[in-house]
Amino acid sequence: MTKGVQVNKTVRWKQRFQNFEKAYSQLENTLKIQSPSEAERAGLIQFFELAFELSWKTLKDYLESEGTVVNTPRETIKKAFQYTLIKDGHAWMQALDDRNLTTHTYEEAMAIKVEQLIREKYAPLLQALYQSLLKKI
Repeated sequence: MTKGVQVNKTVRWKQRFQNFEKAYSQLENTLKIQSPSEAERAGLIQFFELAFELSWKTLKDYLESEGTVVNTPRETIKKAFQYTLIKDGHAWMQALDDRNLTTHTYEEAMAIKVEQLIREKYAPLLQALYQSLLKKI
């Protein structure tokens, strides 16, 4: 990889990280609402979707800046685990699979279940990734 391409890939992952940071911050703020209304819950779920999408894309860009080529979210998560960028690879894979649940949040019971998963399981994953990547900036 030429030096110019390397610099561009480094800049790209840092720019993507800034977008992830904004989305994560919005999610974090929404998580402070203890008993969300239906609209607030929908917002929380959307902020999670955006933060999760940007998290794996940021990881992909970071890995590519380090010379590792990955193409899919699943591949990216596996490599990020191998490179110890994330700790709980199984939970990340489950989050990837459960992301499909968010399309059914028009059903209140499903929306409440998704909210609970985000609060208890997936937001901590994003927080750990945020802290890990922040150290690499």
